[in-house]
Amino acid sequence: MEKTLFIDTHAHLDDKRFSEDLDAVVARAKDAGLKSIITVGCWKKEGGFSSVLDVLKKYDSLWLALGVHPHEAKDAVDDGPWDEIKKLAMEKGTRLVAIGETGLDYHYDHSPRDAQKKVFGRQIALARELNLPLIVHSREADADTMEMLKSEGAANVGGVFHCFSGTKEVAREVIDLGFYLSFTGVVTFPKADDLRSVVKVVPIEKMLIETDCPYLAPSPHRGKRNEPSFVVETAKEIAKIKGLTTEDVARITTLNAEELFGLRGEEEKPQIAYPIRKSLYLNITNRCSNHCSFCAKFQSYTVKGHYLRLRQEPAFADIIAAIGPDPEEKYDEVVFCGFGEPLIRLDVVRQVGMHLKRRGCKIRIDTDGLANLVHGRNVLPELMFVDTISVSLNAPDSATYQKLIKTPFGDDAYPAILYFLRQAKKFIPKVIASAVAVPGLDVEATRKVAEDELGVKFRVREYNTVG
Repeated sequence: MEKTLFIDTHAHLDDKRFSEDLDAVVARAKDAGLKSIITVGCWKKEGGFSSVLDVLKKYDSLWLALGVHPHEAKDAVDDGPWDEIKKLAMEKGTRLVAIGETGLDYHYDHSPRDAQKKVFGRQIALARELNLPLIVHSREADADTMEMLKSEGAANVGGVFHCFSGTKEVAREVIDLGFYLSFTGVVTFPKADDLRSVVKVVPIEKMLIETDCPYLAPSPHRGKRNEPSFVVETAKEIAKIKGLTTEDVARITTLNAEELFGLRGEEEKPQIAYPIRKSLYLNITNRCSNHCSFCAKFQSYTVKGHYLRLRQEPAFADIIAAIGPDPEEKYDEVVFCGFGEPLIRLDVVRQVGMHLKRRGCKIRIDTDGLANLVHGRNVLPELMFVDTISVSLNAPDSATYQKLIKTPFGDDAYPAILYFLRQAKKFIPKVIASAVAVPGLDVEATRKVAEDELGVKFRVREYNTVG
């Protein structure tokens, strides 16, 4: 099983509440599975960034963000720490990865709003100058925050809305700007149903997790001082909401954080076998006959934190080695589904699939349903070892299919898929037709084709969501 690694993307470890036991706090974070922590230094007129820089020197697992919080904006209007931040950004040991937290806070208004805006704008410009992402604080100020980010060109560097507590509408606007949303222990609070509804609709590929410690301790630690190790509770709650495992959330949000803050180290290695939830997926080819208009690989080869761009197609031995020992005990099913059409490699699917079946694994294939055209014969009698097959129907008629899928098989494609689905019922116990909910697609008409005409189960796959 993969090792669970988290990143707490927003902590205030220089807070006085950590002064007595910070070594123990950092040790507990490591024991809990934290790979690293971004400690956020908020400038003060008295002392500047000295306290957070002192903390940074003590621990190799820390990264740094520096900025002026909107509460302190009044003190930075005329004499902000901009030159100091530039200087620190050039020092290798500083490990500076972001500007912030900065933004607007209209709840407390500890600084006049015009001062907040001026200092926020200065930090957006600084982030662009240093090519660093922004960590944005926005409280009861979403309209002005978004307007400033757009007008000041913040999309050029990106960033994250930390401790997000806004609406679904604001979340969509943030994502459209190219920013991430970060969630804290608030998502575990009993009365946080509105926030949980936001988590449900936000793609996890745009999420980070954080503690904002020492504030906002999650359940079951409410009322205590928060600390980085508690970020695991936030991950568990997000996993519950999204129907994922905690390991999935850890892997995906860690990858997101590493991409945003530039923490990626060694070159990515493509995955052949990769777990999501309680299933093990096999990525055996990146080849595909079709050119689907909604295919995610045209933007990225990463799925739920796994990099899938193969340098070469794996042989039987490579696949078995990647699967590892005891898949029948570790996973509910093994799925032939990577970033390509698995039945293009029919012989390999049969060889690996029957090997796994003999070991007691449940086998599923996710396919475009065009294998008969690819191989020039009905291949379904060769797939009797399969427990479930999911076929991408994707449209209620041939014209719509060709428009969405851009298949090289033209008018032959859609009838071939219908035939494939009808024949599959003779050889495979569970047959599912699926459709991606592309905007404008008549999903209900597609459902009728699957259920009424073909007599198979139907599943709708979310648009812009993979895995």
